[in-house]
Amino acid sequence: MAENRTPREVTTREKETRVVAYAPPSVLPDPTPEPGFVFRWIATHVYGQADPSNVSKKTREGWEPVKSADHPELMLAAGANGNVELGGLMLCKMPVEMVQARNAYFQKQAEGQMLSVDNNLMRQSDPRMPLFNDRRSATSFGKGNK
Repeated sequence: MAENRTPREVTTREKETRVVAYAPPSVLPDPTPEPGFVFRWIATHVYGQADPSNVSKKTREGWEPVKSADHPELMLAAGANGNVELGGLMLCKMPVEMVQARNAYFQKQAEGQMLSVDNNLMRQSDPRMPLFNDRRSATSFGKGNK
């Protein structure tokens, strides 16, 4: 009677082919990447109200609306002027060089602000009781697991 059974090592179970990690789906679809361009969703409506000033500001920064004919894989209905729009957001793109220049500008502006704060702090410092200004952060992982 035992001769008719197959060995357990030979058989596989369906549960062994599980998905290891789950990631929730993205709320906004990702367009097919284009070399030399960066994509971003720009708000056209906030709380159901049109926000033309935001769209105008972003287009002046250099963001160009993406046409739905250029990205049929998104399978979205064309919005105003044939642009890719979804839920009050419009897909736009900008050349990588412009994005890097924009990021460098804002990085320089942030560094200038930090320098100003440091100078103001040191101006108020007294040599008898100096203010300590240390801007370092540390990250530690699991200390007690040995």
